[in-house]
This record gives sequence, structure tokens and C-alpha cells, in this order.
Amino acid sequence: MSTLAQPTPRLAVRAILLHDDRLLLVNAWPGVQSDLWCAPGGGVQPGQSLPDNLAREVHEETGLTIAVGDPCLVNEFHDPSSGFHQVEVFFRCRVTDGTLTESWQDPEGVVSRRRWVSQSEIEALRVKPGALARTAWGDGFAYDALETIVR
Repeated sequence: MSTLAQPTPRLAVRAILLHDDRLLLVNAWPGVQSDLWCAPGGGVQPGQSLPDNLAREVHEETGLTIAVGDPCLVNEFHDPSSGFHQVEVFFRCRVTDGTLTESWQDPEGVVSRRRWVSQSEIEALRVKPGALARTAWGDGFAYDALETIVR
């Protein structure tokens, strides 16, 4: 048995945010290095609740203020070569203040684009996790099993 500690999975939170039947997606690749879209959110900071973390992350990435509802999806992915493993908890949310603008800048410089997409538009995009659209326009709770990270 190895004496090296295994990396602990990173915990993240993400928003399923529908407005006028359109889902908010972000491209979280600085400099538009990838065509992969995901729900807004990010890593959890210790000492804050999951909803508080999510509200902070969504505001940083989009400028929107949200109300966080119930969890609706758990997704996990990993990178076998580095040992990176992330568990994401998705919550149903709603906008309480703000609008998306082209001028908004993510202070961390990670999110380069953000957009509202319809259920038909999402089919033409590369989106992760695979259960995102089904969960956003469905009801209930989903689990998207461990998958290998994609870029």
C-alpha cells in the first residue's frame, strides 16, 4: 500500500437556472479555449453553505443575483492521469436581480462567455454533464455517474 495520500475530491456547486424557458450556460475556459458549455458555479469554500457558495459563484460569473432552491442533480468526473476528481451538486435556482450583459467581467477571468439557450438550441452545443438538459427541463433528481474529464 502506498504511503502517498490520495487527492480528496473537489466539491463544486452549479445552478440550473431557467428564465423564460431558457437555460443559462457559461463557457468556463479563459480566452475561449474550448467549445464546452456548462452551468454556472464553481468550487465550494469551507465555512459557507452550498447555497451561499453558489450564489457567490453565479454572481461572480454572470453579475446575476439568484435564489437557490432544491438540489436536482449530482455529477462527478475525474482525470485519471492527474487524480483530479470533482463532485458537483446542482441546484434549481431563479434570478432575483440583474441581467446578462456583454460587459460583465468574471473577476477570476475563467468564464469568457455566458448565454441563455432554449431546449432546442442546447442540442447543437457541446455541454457537460450529459444529464444537464434532461434535468433542467425535467423534474426530480438525477445522478450522472463518474466520467472521464473532457476539455
